Amino acid sequence: QVQLVESGGGLVQAGGSLRLSCAASMSILRVNAMGWYRQAPGKQRELVATLTSGGRTDYADSVKGRFTISTDNAKNTLFLQLNSLKPEDTAVYLCYARRSPTTYWGQGTQVTVSS
Repeated sequence: QVQLVESGGGLVQAGGSLRLSCAASMSILRVNAMGWYRQAPGKQRELVATLTSGGRTDYADSVKGRFTISTDNAKNTLFLQLNSLKPEDTAVYLCYARRSPTTYWGQGTQVTVSS
């Protein structure tokens, strides 16, 4: 059973920073892609950032230039650096890992940005 465990969420003031972590119970070198979604109350789940096995990164327009996705392959951990946070970034952030044909999900970590 593959597990993804997020951490690093919290309460931060607008303009602040957080770093989210997603620790995987499998080698992330074996995945096709990893990334982060976020889910805010009353809103659709939004794809925030993706990192493919080929090293390509994609970001939602709303976070480009502020968020950065990266990995520590030795520790099987995915990161999301969140800078210049805005109140509209408030959401539960969920990491995923796709190893075709299966997608694995973490349980989510809450990020709350106060104005």
